[in-house]
Amino acid sequence: MSAPSILFVVDAGPTVGGGHVMRSLTLARALEAEGARCLFIVNPAGKAMLDAFGGEVSHVETYEITEPALVTCAADIARNYDAIVIDHYGLSADDHRRISDAPQNSPHPGEGRDEGNGGGRPTLVIDDLADRLLAADLVLDSGPARRAEDYDGLVPRRAELLLGPHYAPVRPAFAALRKEALARRAKALPVRRILVSLGLTDVGGITGRVVELMLPATGAATLDVVVGAAAPSLPRLRERAQAEPRLVLHVDTQDMPRLTLEADLAVGASGSSTWERCVLALPTLSLILADNQRPAARALAEAGAIMGLEAAALDFDATFSAALGRLIDEPILRDALSAASAAVCDGRGAARVAERFLALIGQGKL
Repeated sequence: MSAPSILFVVDAGPTVGGGHVMRSLTLARALEAEGARCLFIVNPAGKAMLDAFGGEVSHVETYEITEPALVTCAADIARNYDAIVIDHYGLSADDHRRISDAPQNSPHPGEGRDEGNGGGRPTLVIDDLADRLLAADLVLDSGPARRAEDYDGLVPRRAELLLGPHYAPVRPAFAALRKEALARRAKALPVRRILVSLGLTDVGGITGRVVELMLPATGAATLDVVVGAAAPSLPRLRERAQAEPRLVLHVDTQDMPRLTLEADLAVGASGSSTWERCVLALPTLSLILADNQRPAARALAEAGAIMGLEAAALDFDATFSAALGRLIDEPILRDALSAASAAVCDGRGAARVAERFLALIGQGKL
């Protein structure tokens, strides 16, 4: 079989954040490591993220960011591709079929299949919601609370479900540091560095708000604050960093694995970066910033792997400060969170998903 070509259709923006792009990029690199050729269709926000983090990955930008225009563009480009990955909550089954069933300029890889997404190209949908019909051959949902029955009636009968953190797409650089991280956590070090990572898009300026709460409550600890270049909090954070030497800004950083390893505690968003912190067993105060983050955050909190808070709660400031104080003052609590989070996932999910998807594509090309 020749190397397959795979089209990624991915969402990003101020309200949805950048997690779709980052996890899809991780999966694309796992697929490319096995010889696949990947191309992304993204909106301007997604293009900015790929420019910052995508390296040599190919991408097509569409400035028509409404869903109908995106589907039309994707269907046209898909003619020259063997398979599709969709990571976009604004698209559902009809959109998936329009993209996957577009007439090909080369022999149809799915010809003869009578199930799956309806006979088109092999299609993987990355989801967290289980709230709409999906035309997919594979569904990846890494939520720890997700069960197969959640997708009953939402996917084709023979669709395969890849569920749970075992399949979470995490960059290999995190797994490479796992042994070192576990050894470091075992030393029960005091809190000297705190990683603040609330999404590169900084939804609603949450990063600046949280940093203002943390500065008077964290003593001499260094705050490593990660934001994107377009984050609304960035101008104010730059001003604060000039007066606060322990406030260190990391803008569009390429070194999240090392920052995560060296931190003693994290304040993080309850999105896809959750799995990165779990791989490196970092005790985390995890903020729920979007509705789709809530089920996973609650499941992880119930498992003792994180402390979770609703960022939209009316008493957030007081609750946050109290929870942060506990984490700083109670090493036994940090140790318990670290051990439970390390058990959640090992960081090799992207390779597992890539292997399964490539096998499916190979079946279609027989």
